[in-house]
Amino acid sequence: MRRIGVVGLSWRNRHGNLLNELTMSREEREARLPRLAQDIGVHELVYLATCNRVEVAFAREPHVPLSMYRRRVFGALTGRAPVAGEAEHTLKVWQGEGAVEHLFLVAAGLDSARVGESEVAGQLRDAFDLSRSLGLAGQRLEPIFAETFKVAKRVRPMTEGKIGRVSLAQVAARVAQARLDARRGTVALVGLSPMTMQCAEALAAHGTSLLIVNRTESRGAEYAAKIGARHQPLEQFRLTPEPVEVVILATGATEPVLRLADLERIAARAPNGESPLIIDMGVPPNVAPADAAAADVPRMGMEEITEAATVDRERVLLEFSDARAIVDEALTDLRRQMADRLVGPMIAELRRRYRHTAIEGVDRLFDKDLAGLGESQRDAVRNWAETLSRRFAHLPAIGLRELAFRVGPAAVEAFFDGVDPQLARELHEAADRAGLDGINESELEIA
Repeated sequence: MRRIGVVGLSWRNRHGNLLNELTMSREEREARLPRLAQDIGVHELVYLATCNRVEVAFAREPHVPLSMYRRRVFGALTGRAPVAGEAEHTLKVWQGEGAVEHLFLVAAGLDSARVGESEVAGQLRDAFDLSRSLGLAGQRLEPIFAETFKVAKRVRPMTEGKIGRVSLAQVAARVAQARLDARRGTVALVGLSPMTMQCAEALAAHGTSLLIVNRTESRGAEYAAKIGARHQPLEQFRLTPEPVEVVILATGATEPVLRLADLERIAARAPNGESPLIIDMGVPPNVAPADAAAADVPRMGMEEITEAATVDRERVLLEFSDARAIVDEALTDLRRQMADRLVGPMIAELRRRYRHTAIEGVDRLFDKDLAGLGESQRDAVRNWAETLSRRFAHLPAIGLRELAFRVGPAAVEAFFDGVDPQLARELHEAADRAGLDGINESELEIA
């Protein structure tokens, strides 16, 4: 696991517009990811971008300090070199077991602003599937992500059983519903994304009047009919908007979807004389904060939505202690699996050498002290020697497995270096070919 790294930015440490700079649109990821891997200097990479998180998981190259990847990721995604200390102060890094634990927590929804968020596991799977289709997820990342998705699958019934399906979209829907509790009206949902559709379905369950606004008219009309809402094409909504109390946006557009003039027309047609509330879940923003301020329209962006979601977060986490226990158990199991994979060829080599030494010694006895034995007797002695050699190898085999599991590969390396440096080199090469963390790697300091 020591070669696994994660570099990124999330709701915990978001800095101004940097999240927007780091975000690739869905449409460009297939073309950009191979170049991203090349620029970072890795062969395996998974890029995750959500409404409040951009993280890159990768299998680092041997002997490259993790701190170097932070600057590489920053430059490759933003297209500019970071100023002194910028990458170090803005991007968070995880390495080895810490990186794997972080992926487990993210997939399980336990690292989300809203604890138990259910969408992120699907987003992570989509990100992994894209990398695999591009040949960017191989023998190092595949087993890690396989375990990650198992953890998410085990945790989900626990989180949904306690507080139902959770996402930031539901936080946005509750904010919208609170506005409508004070004054009845219509909610316009701009763009058909998982976020807006979740909002639409949550609000429809309360009998809220909904207006679906979408660039592609046929798709918007089809979805509107499905949930019992009205529909208006995006261009028409911009020019002659229906009166609405709330506008919720979540599109993948890289430019603002509603501009100053659009907001002024929407505000002018407000049914109660008060400007409608804009809830903007777009990354980058679908409504520029400056335009909303100039039009005197209140706007709630992802930072405010995230802040609302994190209220009482620590108390909620206590309710998920059983889910956290699953993460810890899975991490221990994975560490055991990786340790077994690492020492497997070593144990096989030890058994081979024990057997060779035993048979070699028996053959010397046959030439001298036991020269008078018949062939059947010699076979019996050889079988006894082979059985005894395997029993002698059993104890160090157990010890090696526990050493690799409890202390780590460096301790196994020290053991073999002291016994047989040549054997240590051969085992390192075999482990590296099998996609395992080589036993000769030195521990790198976490940046």
